[in-house]
Amino acid sequence: MTKVIDIINKKTAPFASFELVPPLKGSDISKLYHAIEPLMEFAPPFINITYHRDEIEYRQKNDGTFEKIILTKRPGSVAIAAAIMKRFPVEVVPHLICGGASKHQLENDLIDLNFMDIQNVVALRGDAIPGQKYFTPEPDGHRYSNELVAQIHNMNQGIYLDETLTNAVHTNFCIGVAAYPEKHYEAPNLDIDIENLKHKVEAGADYIVTQMFFDNAKFYRFTDKCRKAGITVPIIPGLKPISTQTHIEMLPRAFSIDLPQDLMKEIRKCKDNQAIYQAGIEWCTMQSKDLLAHGAPAIHYYTMGKADNIREILKHSF
Repeated sequence: MTKVIDIINKKTAPFASFELVPPLKGSDISKLYHAIEPLMEFAPPFINITYHRDEIEYRQKNDGTFEKIILTKRPGSVAIAAAIMKRFPVEVVPHLICGGASKHQLENDLIDLNFMDIQNVVALRGDAIPGQKYFTPEPDGHRYSNELVAQIHNMNQGIYLDETLTNAVHTNFCIGVAAYPEKHYEAPNLDIDIENLKHKVEAGADYIVTQMFFDNAKFYRFTDKCRKAGITVPIIPGLKPISTQTHIEMLPRAFSIDLPQDLMKEIRKCKDNQAIYQAGIEWCTMQSKDLLAHGAPAIHYYTMGKADNIREILKHSF
């Protein structure tokens, strides 16, 4: 297996990578395969698999009282990673999140991944569950993603949670982390957010992948600030093409990002979702070409299980 950081450092030309959402529980795995197959013609060196924590619902019983129900809506990333590796010649990068997991659960997941010879992970904090205003860690969990990075880095040194272990296996994980060109919504400002990002790198992160953005100027300003702050690891820009009117309404609210005025001018000319879909392809293609011209080592595309628009963007960009 090949580490993502080695892929980045050894590639002589920029490449595209992709992020996929696992199918809902009870769905056919073939839906995930169908989302991947059209992208394989571009020879992605790795594919990221998102992880979704359990959700909580309160359901009313016949006696009028409410019962707390814990719902697992999607399969775990370990199983999905195994399925993809069996089907496609590509490195798989599972996401691990602090939310909803104890340190011991995370260690067990990492041990499973190590047994499967998966050497790449992305360490994330995760968001608050619906109904929670602020993120709350598990009683024996991590509050910040840099703590998860440190745990993974420790395992790479043979240091596990059980301090009585001797001669424990040294894992060999390459660790990716997330960054926010327009700052994380909880950070008071971009400079402090970059300080927090530096903590993740100092804890052992090998590379950075950004949240989606639609204004390249903000990405360039962000990377300049990172370098001035002493962050030297590779920074991969993350992009997502807009494809529906719902995206216009949902993405700024869900991810605390801005949509540039020039993009909105083009969207307002669109009479239906088909036109918005095409405008999204054209904008993302423009972003991709500009990022590559400015020396981006790779571009990471958030596919959301859709392949056709990503394929069009790649045909005109790479």
